[in-house]
Amino acid sequence: MTAQTAPQTTTRTTGTHQVPAYAAPAASAPLERTTVPRRPVGEHDVLIDIKYAGICHSDIHQARDGWGEGIFPMVPGHEIAGVVAEVGPGVTTFAVGDRVGVGCMVDSCRECDACRAGLEQYCAKGNIQTYNALDKNGEPTYGGYSRQIVVDEAFTLRIPDGLSLDVAAPLLCAGITTYSPLAHWNAGPGKKVAVVGLGGLGHMAVRIAHAMGAEVTVLSQTLRKKDDGLRLGAAHYYATSDDATFEQLAGSFDLIVSTVSAPLPFDKYLGLLKTDGALVNVGAPEEPVSLNVFSLMLQRKTLAGSAIGGIAETQEMLDFCAAHDLGAEIELIGADQINEAYERVLRSDVRYRFVIDAATI
Repeated sequence: MTAQTAPQTTTRTTGTHQVPAYAAPAASAPLERTTVPRRPVGEHDVLIDIKYAGICHSDIHQARDGWGEGIFPMVPGHEIAGVVAEVGPGVTTFAVGDRVGVGCMVDSCRECDACRAGLEQYCAKGNIQTYNALDKNGEPTYGGYSRQIVVDEAFTLRIPDGLSLDVAAPLLCAGITTYSPLAHWNAGPGKKVAVVGLGGLGHMAVRIAHAMGAEVTVLSQTLRKKDDGLRLGAAHYYATSDDATFEQLAGSFDLIVSTVSAPLPFDKYLGLLKTDGALVNVGAPEEPVSLNVFSLMLQRKTLAGSAIGGIAETQEMLDFCAAHDLGAEIELIGADQINEAYERVLRSDVRYRFVIDAATI
């Protein structure tokens, strides 16, 4: 579709400047057009003109207080692609005009063992999220459903020329969230990898695992998206609504990556793993889950979680995706369609990521 440009412009005030944005004024309230403050460009900051912002299921969880009490008004969006408009005097890694991205975090303590190891996503003091968080000055962070954002250069990513900005935006969450566990658990030639769910995360997991050389199977509730799954790189596709699937595939996989945001019957899925296999959750259900520990003990299986990736690994992922032409499959929308898009995400009615044209904000 061709989105219509909204007649709004960025206005600067003393110190901060106000930028157009879409925000949820309260939990579960429809998002609406507003303005939010952006800080002045500091010594090591970059000002980014946002071109595109992906809609992640976690945006909906947080805008509706699904993961706990949020900070409102909330401007979601942590899949951000744009162009550098201004740099601080101490910036050495970026210049005006560079193509850049911002993912799920915009800062961390930078001092703990995790941060020093390049695992800022596991910062001992807690990383600072791109939205629905407080920065080091105690001010709320506002995300990518806006025209501009100011980010420290250390948490800004370079988008390779081989990726167009619209299909690159979802890689800043969906891409790294699936790349990180696939890399950590050594998906590659000779490995059998199953991906649970074929949505925004799942379709990238399939593409990335296939590009790494693994034999990929999609496990989805139905066969409705089978043709897509095979086209994206899966060798096999099974319906989990059929109990025969769990009998047929028992003991088959080295790695299962669950991308769904609903609780799984973990004992059934753990039965699909080989000895020493791992089931890794990257989807985050709002409800608690249950487990019989014998599902883990009897064949030394692992039930694990994984959260995005560090800055260096995220850059590695972007470079990998550019080298293998792995942009997300998207539906481009205008900002006035955000609320409708949220409802469609909940119905699994998108193939496979909504991306907002920021010019329409």
